[in-house]
Amino acid sequence: MYDRPRDIILTEATMPKYLIERDIPGAGKLSAQELQAISQKSCSVLQRLGPQIQWVQSYVTGDKVYCVYVAPSEELVRKHAQEGGFPANKISEIKTVIDPTTAEAR
Repeated sequence: MYDRPRDIILTEATMPKYLIERDIPGAGKLSAQELQAISQKSCSVLQRLGPQIQWVQSYVTGDKVYCVYVAPSEELVRKHAQEGGFPANKISEIKTVIDPTTAEAR
């Protein structure tokens, strides 16, 4: 989708980032093949929607999947979910990311 890693960094810096909470009972018990199929479906929808929406990564828990996306709008994130047949029970715009280095003096 991108020619250089720098393109991803620039896109993330200029577009909102969203956390999507998906209620998927038994998500933590999905097989590698099932997760691969879900990932392939997601990627095919992303290709149709164009480069302005990007899937960064997802975290699978017992009954939920939390996904991080970069997109120009919440509406486009919802469109991806609808076209892919994925639940998007809650979509929150990420305002700031902190980590242990945030505690360090600058």
